[in-house]
Amino acid sequence: MGPRYAVICNPAAAGGRGRKRLPLAVAELRRLGVEHRVVETRDIEHAREEARAAVTAGETVVAIGGDGLLRPIAAELRSTDSALAIVPGGRGNDLARVLGIPTDTVAATRVAVRGREWLMDMATVDGAPFLGIASFGFDSDANRIANDVRLIRGNVVYLYAALRALIAWRVARFTLTIDGEHHGVSGFSAGVANSRAYGGGMFVAPHAELDDGVLEVIALSEIPKLRFLFGLMPKIFKGGHLDEPYVHAWRGSAIEVAADRAFTIYADGDPIGELPARIEVVPRCLRVIVPG
Repeated sequence: MGPRYAVICNPAAAGGRGRKRLPLAVAELRRLGVEHRVVETRDIEHAREEARAAVTAGETVVAIGGDGLLRPIAAELRSTDSALAIVPGGRGNDLARVLGIPTDTVAATRVAVRGREWLMDMATVDGAPFLGIASFGFDSDANRIANDVRLIRGNVVYLYAALRALIAWRVARFTLTIDGEHHGVSGFSAGVANSRAYGGGMFVAPHAELDDGVLEVIALSEIPKLRFLFGLMPKIFKGGHLDEPYVHAWRGSAIEVAADRAFTIYADGDPIGELPARIEVVPRCLRVIVPG
C-alpha cells in the first residue's frame, strides 16, 4: 500500500477558488490511484485539527488554498514525518511560486504524488510559526486593507491596498537588532524574510533561501511617495530594488524588532503578532513536496 493523503481545502480561499479546484484535484488523485480523504475547512483551528490528525495517521497533507491555509497546517507538520504538498488556490500563492509548484491544479496534484520530499526552514514571531515574510509598518496598513477587501479579486487587491495605505502613510522609526547588532531606520516598512516573495509576487527578498538557516532583513527608509509608487514598487516585483539607496538589507538568525508606534506584524497574509517582537529561524523543520 502506498502513502495516504489528507486533502485539506479552504473553500473560501480567493473568493471560492479553493472550492472550484477541489474536484479537479480529487479526480487526479483518483486517476493516479492513491488513497486519500477530503476535508473542507471551517476555519484556521479546524485546519490545525485536521493537520494534527494527518500527522497521527502518517498522511501527507495536500493543501488546496493560499498561504493563509499553509501556515497553520505547516505549524502542525513541522518536525514530524508528515509532508506538505501544495495545490495553489489562494490570492497570492507566494510559497508555491517560490517552490516552483505549477499553478495548474492537475499539474500541482501530480507533483503532490510524484514530486520529491525536501526539507525547508520556517520562522517564528514570538513563537508563532510562519513560512514566508513577516513584515510591519506600511505593510501592516496595506495587509489590513487587503484582508478587508471583498469586491476585488486576484493579485490586483495588493496594488489597491498599497495605494490606499500610501495616501494616509506617515513615516515611522524602526529598530532592528540582528544577532545582537542594532540598526535604526526611519521610513516605510521592514520585513524579516524566510522566503523571497509576498504580496502576490513581490520579490522583496530575492536572495532569501528556504533551506539556509538564515533570515533576510529588508527595510525601506524614507522615500517620496511618488518615487515609492512609480519607481520602487515596479522594481520589487522583479527583485531589482536592492540597489536603491532607500533599501537596506541584512542577514541573521535572531531578530528583535520594534517601532516608535504600534504595528501589527503580518506573515503569510495574516496578522501573527504585535511589535515589539522577536523573530527567529527554525532550520529545515518542514517536509514539503516539490517538483522532481
